[in-house]
Amino acid sequence: MNRIKLLLSSSLLVATSANAQLFTDDFESYSVGDYLGPASTEWTTWSGTEGGAEDVQVTNAQASSGSNSIFFSSTSANGGPQDVILDFGQQFTNGIFSFESDFYVEAGNNGYFNFQATPTPGTTWAMNCNMANGSISIDDGNTPDLAVGSYQSDTWFTLRIEANLSTGRWQAFADGVCFGVWANSVNQIASADFYPIQGSSFYMDDVSFDHQTYTSPALNATVSGFDLGGKISGLTVYPTVTVSNAGTDPITSFDVSVNLYGDVKVENVTGVNLTAGQSMEVNFSNGYSLVDTQAPGTATVYNVNGGSDGDASDDDACLLLNPVIPAPGKVVVGEEATGTWCPWCVRGTVFMDNFEKFNQFWAGIAVHNNDPMANVAYDAAVNNLVTGYPSALVDRKDAVDPSAMSTDFYERLTTPPTAIISNASVWNSTTRELQVTVTADFQMNATDAYRLAAVITEDGVTGTASGYAQANAYAGGSNGPMGGYELLPSPVPASQMVYDHVAREILPSFDGDPNSFPVTVNAGEQHARTFTFTLAPEWDETKIKIIGLLIAPDGKIDNAGKSIIGSDTGLDELTTATFKMYPNPSSTVTLVDAGNTSASEMSIRILDMTGKVVSEKVYGMTAPGTKLPIVTSLMDSGVYIVELNSDGTLMTKQLIVE
Repeated sequence: MNRIKLLLSSSLLVATSANAQLFTDDFESYSVGDYLGPASTEWTTWSGTEGGAEDVQVTNAQASSGSNSIFFSSTSANGGPQDVILDFGQQFTNGIFSFESDFYVEAGNNGYFNFQATPTPGTTWAMNCNMANGSISIDDGNTPDLAVGSYQSDTWFTLRIEANLSTGRWQAFADGVCFGVWANSVNQIASADFYPIQGSSFYMDDVSFDHQTYTSPALNATVSGFDLGGKISGLTVYPTVTVSNAGTDPITSFDVSVNLYGDVKVENVTGVNLTAGQSMEVNFSNGYSLVDTQAPGTATVYNVNGGSDGDASDDDACLLLNPVIPAPGKVVVGEEATGTWCPWCVRGTVFMDNFEKFNQFWAGIAVHNNDPMANVAYDAAVNNLVTGYPSALVDRKDAVDPSAMSTDFYERLTTPPTAIISNASVWNSTTRELQVTVTADFQMNATDAYRLAAVITEDGVTGTASGYAQANAYAGGSNGPMGGYELLPSPVPASQMVYDHVAREILPSFDGDPNSFPVTVNAGEQHARTFTFTLAPEWDETKIKIIGLLIAPDGKIDNAGKSIIGSDTGLDELTTATFKMYPNPSSTVTLVDAGNTSASEMSIRILDMTGKVVSEKVYGMTAPGTKLPIVTSLMDSGVYIVELNSDGTLMTKQLIVE
């Protein structure tokens, strides 16, 4: 076996230098106040109207070199009106294209630009780059966070994008250090679009682009994708490395290593036949437990067909891990506006499913419109907050495309909640009534302007009627890959569709119960509201999820709690049945208090959020007032469901282990 490469290749540590740039602009040849469009053949605007509000002016308020730069800002909900195009002069479909610019993003604000794939802007987006809260996030419109880097606000930094269009391998660098390698689903470039979205305030200087030819060797394995599967501190992640055949000779075997925290893990791949242009994902069976430390990661392909391939410069891929520390007890809610009639909504389906890997921190709700799964009241409320389909609301912030939920998700995940939310439920299989008690344990002072609500969703929903067939804009693959939908027809027959996260009902309303809390609420207080759902006969109670919501005075979702139905019990006997559990969250021991006034048969089951039983204990006959301990120091951090069975009465509560 060849020696495992432990060091990044030089091509990943420092961006490669160009022989001769096709274009460069440091804005020193302009006068302050000049519009770019009238003075340049490369700069124009989205509409082609130059020298007005859509154009950008030269300023001397900031500069990376010399005294001049350009400045973009917007406070409009729709962004703009600046919308500036840097025309690359042609559509590049092969060779190595590189773009570089210095950016200065003001603190508390953001920056954004994209690559257009065709000479006519607005036809196809090849790449989006968002800069906000010290984080650089790159996506291709289909997959979020393909590369995630960092920068310092109020400080100039150099961002470089290098795309080998011949092999489909893209790289991103910040100040010369690689922070991501990926395979872009749109692999052509014609222009860059600089558009200030709402909250933008950023400067640009020293802009350049270049193109070089590239000839791949016959045997050439390349790492075209590297994903850890998450960046939340405390989680165990399992890397996925994408290996592509960028040459012409078939690849039949190779080894892949991942180096994170100095810990190298290896997967050996044999018995494959990767022909030219084919790729495969290598999923690692051993994972890494993420710690609260920024760290570089490297993935390397080697021992290709038992030896070395012809281009070592693309054998490595990099990423920069910046772990996110969740606020204790925080669960982020994603409400997707979707419909089976909507051909682009399969994108929402794919990205909502992607977020399920953050199960203990995420509650996904698919709010259907104008199809058999629509809930009229819920649909109408969400429809008022979106401008098109598909759209997504993350904790009911501004609507975004489902592919762009990551930025809001991580920002909300780190925001301390006003209260920690837990759910208790009682289910009656005869009447099909589900009683849900949502409890708010306040961590901060609050008022009666906060409200509680409860949502039930269902997974695994199917139907035979034509309304269950899903329109599919990705059929045939012309719009790029999309989670396998590119292999399915349009519409996808109802017989092939299974819908998850389907919003069945929200009580008492989208805005919550206005009588949830007293006028003044102090930190440390606990308040609860109970909601009763009646499940339709066709709903499968074993696939129902309960999502309790705490809605802030501004209508945004402050926090949530997620749970599942316990099991069959008599609702008429348990209208007030519940139990206490404290402390919650817990890092050592939590105590379960059933509040029983007589000796009772008791048992406890603990389940994770997938429904898997983590532990189970039968206590037998238990004296009145007994407190049953759960040793949380032996459990992984996360959210669990505690089921207490007291004399045949089954009750559930959510437990947070820190």
